[in-house]
Amino acid sequence: MQSDKASSPESSPAPASPVFSSFAACLLLVLVTLGVYWPVTNHEFVDYDDGDYVTGNTQVQRGLTWVGVKWAFTTGHASNWHPLTWLSHELDVSVFGKHAGGHHLTSVLIHCANVVLVFLLLKTLTEARWRSVIVAGLFALHPLHVESVAWVSERKDVLSAFFGLLTLWCYAKSKGQSLRSKVFHGAALGCFALGLMCKPMLVTLPFVMLLLDYWPLRRFTLHASQFTRHRLLLEKIPYLALCVASSVVTFLVQRKGRAVSALDGLPIPARIANAVVSYARYLGKTFWPQDLSILYPHPGHWPAWMVGGAVALLVVLTAVAVISRRKLPFVTVGWFWFVGMLVPVIGLVQVGIQSMADRYSYLPSVGLFLAVVWAVAVAAEWRPAFRPVLVGCAAIALAACAAVTWFQLHIWANSEMLFRHAVAATRDNYLAYNNLGFYLSNKGRTAEALTNFSESLRINPNYADAHNNLGHALAAQKKHVEAIEHYRVALRGSPQNLEIHNNLGNSLSEIGRLDEAVAEYRFVLQRNPEHAGAHGNLGIALAMQGQLDEAVTQLEAALRFKPEDASAHGNLGNALAAQKKFPEAILHYRAALRLSPADAQTHNNLGNVLAELGRFEEGITNYNAALRLNADNPEAHFNLGCTLARLNRRAEAAQHFSEALRLKPDYTAAREQLRQISPGANP
Repeated sequence: MQSDKASSPESSPAPASPVFSSFAACLLLVLVTLGVYWPVTNHEFVDYDDGDYVTGNTQVQRGLTWVGVKWAFTTGHASNWHPLTWLSHELDVSVFGKHAGGHHLTSVLIHCANVVLVFLLLKTLTEARWRSVIVAGLFALHPLHVESVAWVSERKDVLSAFFGLLTLWCYAKSKGQSLRSKVFHGAALGCFALGLMCKPMLVTLPFVMLLLDYWPLRRFTLHASQFTRHRLLLEKIPYLALCVASSVVTFLVQRKGRAVSALDGLPIPARIANAVVSYARYLGKTFWPQDLSILYPHPGHWPAWMVGGAVALLVVLTAVAVISRRKLPFVTVGWFWFVGMLVPVIGLVQVGIQSMADRYSYLPSVGLFLAVVWAVAVAAEWRPAFRPVLVGCAAIALAACAAVTWFQLHIWANSEMLFRHAVAATRDNYLAYNNLGFYLSNKGRTAEALTNFSESLRINPNYADAHNNLGHALAAQKKHVEAIEHYRVALRGSPQNLEIHNNLGNSLSEIGRLDEAVAEYRFVLQRNPEHAGAHGNLGIALAMQGQLDEAVTQLEAALRFKPEDASAHGNLGNALAAQKKFPEAILHYRAALRLSPADAQTHNNLGNVLAELGRFEEGITNYNAALRLNADNPEAHFNLGCTLARLNRRAEAAQHFSEALRLKPDYTAAREQLRQISPGANP
């Protein structure tokens, strides 16, 4: 097969033109990719996994520290072991803080690096520069890859791909037995290990290496000696050892995190059927990327005709790939690259509740692009008259990908747009309805949230997350009895879900069932001693029971695991104030206000402690601050009135007692105080 590498005339410096052309190609690819993806730098974090990975992750929010490094290598948080992914998020926090655009920019830059690596890998393997540019361009601009780049939580995709592509590039450079080759081979093994520490999906990369040995490296052929074949297989053993170790760790972590579906939860035949259909769906969305969604719910069972059609399609395409292995080896390699790399995530071991995911196609799609572009190029060589038409088709394909990707990127601007699109793009997507409801609930749009949770439960009445979120929304409306019912239903489907137990404890506490609430919080802490929320909530419940010493201990533990929790500081201040430890209480109230300066109740509580210490003017300042934030707070009016009365400012005090009574007509203490300072008053 002819190479499309340009030859240089004898009078020109031989290496200059190819090097310049490769540099120009890389620069063009990076600029186009940056241009298309730049809008993502104005996007928000999304309310789906970004909380676990960045915004709500206490360790990550501390930035890159030695403690954070240790945590990254020892944690199974988010049901994954990917320490380098955690370190990249910690580094982002150190550099960009909580600015979402900076985190997005990092993912875009890594994607740009991956685009360059795809080009350099194929150029190194084949010397076919323009074909490599087109494959890299498709990889850069295909809409299926938006999810991997625009979703901060999927940093693991782009980062693992970076090390995976570096692995293949180093492997391609490790020809022969020279010292240079051995260095590249060692570098390939090191990059592979780093890639597995970003995302374990790379376990199939040794299989891709064998494919590249067959073509274009031509190391593994039907005519190769037995010694050569054995050597090529033996050199993969270190890679396979890393794969086994990574797979074992991943399975154990995901099993512990209950991300792996139990065998009786999703039968093997259903998994196989979904795997076959998913291959066909990935193919369809690669060639016609329509109705892309962040969530594709698992249907449980696919119609027989759909499974049969998918099987027929896969059999035909596999047969074509096998038959073409001599004349069109790139078709064989590209097809099996695509099929093989998807195996870990195709659903035979079901992780999560999705049937497929756009992000899973990030690296596997390179195989399809390779097969198609090389096949079209060969067709152009066979029929030169078609070459302009085929070049035009390639340009149209790249332009179309860029346009659809631009549109798809805007869907990822925020959680509401993302999940509304998912609802519109898919059918009966109970996952999207639930997540849209969760976002709306967090924004205080409770009525809309309840509608979406109800729709999610209409589609899937046993969906534990929707019951939990519906309970949380009802609790926000003070409907705690109804909330408790939904929490208990959720626990029947997900009995070990600690967040549901914590939420249940909160509602039980709100209606005075403190013993039951304490039991729920202790259940959470037995299984996760570092759960800051459960420590804090347990502290509040114990304080309400009068167990102030243990309450203080629990609230201090909450702050140890989440030091920037304004609520925990405020509640610890309350417990310390109840113990008459006023100076310590003041410190925590001030810490709470530093973190949440618009907290009217904390201003009021701080005013109470300052007044107890005789620091009346400071107390008045804080009561006034509380009333500026919430003028309808009868307690703040009452407390301010009491302090003013102690300073003999009776007229002002009477005004605040009267206002407290207007807001709360049955406020007996305010009525008595008003009578004492204004005997003639008729409150």
